[in-house]
Parts: sequence; structure tokens; C-alpha cells
Amino acid sequence: MGKKITGPGRAVKHAAPMYTSFQIGLKYLGYYLTASNGRGHGMHSPFVYEFITRVLNNRNRYPAYTAVEKLRRQLLQDSRMLAVEDFGAGSAFNKKNKRSVKSIASKAAKSKKYGQLLFRMVQHYKPRTIIELGTSLGITTCYLSLASPQARVITMEGAQEIARTAKNNFSTVASGNIELVTGNFDDTLPQVMSELTAVDFAFIDGNHRQAPAERYFSQLLTKAGNNSIFIFDDIYWSSEMEAAWRTIKDHPDVRCTMDLFFIGIVLFRTEFKEKQHFRIRF
Repeated sequence: MGKKITGPGRAVKHAAPMYTSFQIGLKYLGYYLTASNGRGHGMHSPFVYEFITRVLNNRNRYPAYTAVEKLRRQLLQDSRMLAVEDFGAGSAFNKKNKRSVKSIASKAAKSKKYGQLLFRMVQHYKPRTIIELGTSLGITTCYLSLASPQARVITMEGAQEIARTAKNNFSTVASGNIELVTGNFDDTLPQVMSELTAVDFAFIDGNHRQAPAERYFSQLLTKAGNNSIFIFDDIYWSSEMEAAWRTIKDHPDVRCTMDLFFIGIVLFRTEFKEKQHFRIRF
């Protein structure tokens, strides 16, 4: 699809300037005051209305929730230390090259609220090929896997020891449909993309810098179709991530975006004759 966004060089190991908690709080206040109420009232887009009413606000309790959150609780009690090769914007919480499992589970794993939203999205839209950039301990990966056991889930992680821990977690919780790829995304993603015919669903939660985020978007875009859904994590994490999000929104192949503050959802559906950008409370 469309034009490519270019970005210089490889991912680097030094940290990007993350916003302070106060800055993020101000940005969240601005989002909250300008976002729609999250109930779908007055929503003229049928797709977005269905997303809000049938996915976003789906209050059903699924067995997968219990299984994955049990795993999360176990990891939050795990004091093992893991070596971390940080190829992205670094950790705002711990700059050391060793971190405890419980620290990673507490600070790096996606929250229950958003993990379960991703589960519902996959369950509802039934993508066949799912890519996750940023496995971490595999909590979100398990949600993606259990949402559609028939799907192919390719998850990618840069840190070797974290990847091994995630793989062990998959063997106890996930559905057996996960392929784990380890290494720097700049090295591994092109190879993965060359072997795929389509990317139906992508969750990008890895390198939180502008150039790599835009570069990964460009690579994934080559295999995107009308029904593909891309989700970018932490779009207000830093000025770089905000800039990347603006660039992605402006891309001519992007027809609609949904800003939930902590994640941004990208759609390519041609039913959107003109670009539409929504801010939705969640």
C-alpha cells in the first residue's frame, strides 16, 4: 500500500526524552475533555459505532481473562533477575541491564484493561495473521493467542532472557499458535515481513522512538489490506511518539484513527471516503 515513510539508522540503546508524569497528566486532561464519551452516541461511522458498542464496551467475562491474569499475578511475585538488551527508548523506570521479572510485569506489561481490549478486538474481527512487536513477558501475547486459536500469532522480542521467560509462559497459558522471534526488530522484522502475504492485525509496543516507529509502520504497511488493524502503544509517551503518531495519521493510506490516549488504532478501510480521526474515552 501507498508511500513509504523513511527513517534513519537502527534502533539505539539510549533513552528518548519521556514526558514527565505531570506532562502526561496535562495531556490526558486535554484528551479527556475533547474525547467522545465512549458510548457511541451521535457516532456517524457504522464501523466506529460497532467498535464502541460491541468491542470497547463489551463487559462479558471470558475464561481467558482469568487464565492470563493468574499468570500476571504469578509474575508480579517473581524475583528472578533477567538480563535486558534494550534496543529501544529504554525504560523510564529502570536503566539497569538487569531487571526483576516482577518489575517488568509491573512496569512494562500492558495493563489488564488494554490486554483485554486487544483480546476482544481479535475475537471480534478474527484476523488470520497477527504481529506483535514487543513480547515482553508474553502477557499481551497470551491474550492475542487465546482470542483466536486459529490465528497465526508472530511475536517479536529483543531481549533473549525475557523472550525465554515469555516462551515458558506460552507453554502454560497460550493456545499453541504463537511463533516467537528474538532479536533486534531492525534485523528480524524485514525477514518476517518477506515471508508473509498479509498482516491483518499488528500491535506495536517496542521501540518508543519516532524514526523506528515510523519505519516499522512502513514495513507493516507493505502487507496491510482493507481490513487490517494496526495498534500503536504509548502514543503520548514522549514528543517523539507524538510526532510518529501524527505522521502515521497523515499517511495517505490511513483512512481512520481512534485515539484512546494510551493506544492509537489505525484503519485502512476504503469505506471512509475522507480521513476521520476520533478521540474516544476508555
